[in-house]
Amino acid sequence: MRYGAVETGGTKIVCAVIEEDGTIVERMQLPTGMPEETMKAVKEWFCGKEIAAFGVSTFGPVSLKKDSPMYGHILETTKESWKYYDILAELSTFGLPIGLDTDVNGACLGEIAFGAAKGLSDVLYLTVGTGIGAGIVLNGQPVHGMLHPEAGHVRLIRRAGDSRRSVCPYHECCAEGMASGTAVKACYGVPASELSDNSDYLESEADYLAQALVNYILTVSPKKIIMGGGLMHEKALFPLIRRRVTELLGGYLVTDELKDMESYISPSGCLDNQGILGCLVLAKEALRKNICADNE
Repeated sequence: MRYGAVETGGTKIVCAVIEEDGTIVERMQLPTGMPEETMKAVKEWFCGKEIAAFGVSTFGPVSLKKDSPMYGHILETTKESWKYYDILAELSTFGLPIGLDTDVNGACLGEIAFGAAKGLSDVLYLTVGTGIGAGIVLNGQPVHGMLHPEAGHVRLIRRAGDSRRSVCPYHECCAEGMASGTAVKACYGVPASELSDNSDYLESEADYLAQALVNYILTVSPKKIIMGGGLMHEKALFPLIRRRVTELLGGYLVTDELKDMESYISPSGCLDNQGILGCLVLAKEALRKNICADNE
C-alpha cells in the first residue's frame, strides 16, 4: 500500500509517494509560491498515482480542531498570501482520508517512527531554519491543546552587548527573532552556512538555542530532543548547545537522560526526510480511523 505525503514549509513544498515501510517511491519539490498556483501543481503531481491516504504537515499556525469551521485553514502566518487559506479543502477533492498536523509535529512523528527517537513516546523536535518551530509528542500523541505549540516564540534573555533588532514582528526577543536563519542573516549579513568559523556567531547561536531548550526541558520534560533544519547542519553547534544547556540547568535536574547529553540532544536520524516520513505516519493513522469508522 502506498501513501501520499505533502510537507509544506516556508520556502519549499515537498510531495512524495511512500510505501508503508517508509520507502520513498517518488518525490517532487517546488517553491512555496502563491497558494492557488502551488496547490494546483501539488494536485496535478498526485493525479493518477495510486495512494490510500494523504498525510499533510504544514507550516502554521494552522487550525487542527476538527469541530471548528476553520479546520484545515492556515491562520495568522507571516506568509500573507497563505493567511486563512484552506489547505485541507484542496486535497479533499481526491476523496481520500487525510491526516493533518504541523510541519514540526510531523517531523517529530517521523523521527519516532524511523529516526533518532525510534520507539520513544515523549520527544521534542526543534527545527532551526528560516524560522524556528518545535514539534512535541507526549505519550505517543502530538500535542495540540487550544491550537498547537508555537515554541519557536519562547522568550529569551538577550545576551550582554547584543543590541540587534529581533526579526520577529511580534516579539522583541524570542527564539525565532534572535536565532533563526533569518535572524542570523540580518545580524551578520551572510547566511549561517558561511559562518562556520565565526566564533561569535557559534557562541551566540548556541546560547540562544540552549535557552530555548532549557525552557522546553523544564516544562515538557521530553525524553529526547532532536534538532534539525538547515542551521543544525553545522555540527559544531551541538557540543556548544549541550554544554550551555548543562550550565543553565545548574544541576537542578538529575535524570538518566541528562547524564548522556550527547544522546539526549541529537541531530536528526532521517537524512532530512523526517517531515515526509511523519506525513506517512499521519496518513496511515487517517486511513486506520477511516476504516474503523466504516466498520462501526
